[in-house]
Amino acid sequence: MADIAELCELISPSDAWASMQSDPGVTLIDVRSDMEFLMIGHPRGAVNVPWIDAPDWTINASFVANVRKALLGRVSANSRVSSPLLLICRSGNRSQDAANLLVGQGLTDIFVVSGGFEGPLDDQHHRNTVAGWRFEGLPWEQC
Repeated sequence: MADIAELCELISPSDAWASMQSDPGVTLIDVRSDMEFLMIGHPRGAVNVPWIDAPDWTINASFVANVRKALLGRVSANSRVSSPLLLICRSGNRSQDAANLLVGQGLTDIFVVSGGFEGPLDDQHHRNTVAGWRFEGLPWEQC
């Protein structure tokens, strides 16, 4: 059996955005907390399904069911068996954990957005300066 990490490919933020523009069946799930999604901002077109969230900061017991619900009715323009699923978080770690769970639950065609929304910390402990969705200047919004 293949290692789960091998089943979840990394995709650059630019390629993720291009994929979303060319195929309406692509779903981008932002796995950050509700507050991160709303207050820090999120990629345009993303659906928020928190991996962990307040007040307990434990893994969302309904995560897989909520992702499956977000995928309902999505049909890929590329005639795939399943619609592509892109996962994004702040820097990529939570997305990979979430992807591993989803693959373990039988979902396929999953991609993790490399660098996440804000990217890793730079030498001055700032985000958005090294990699990620915002660093690449891709469309995002904030509530």
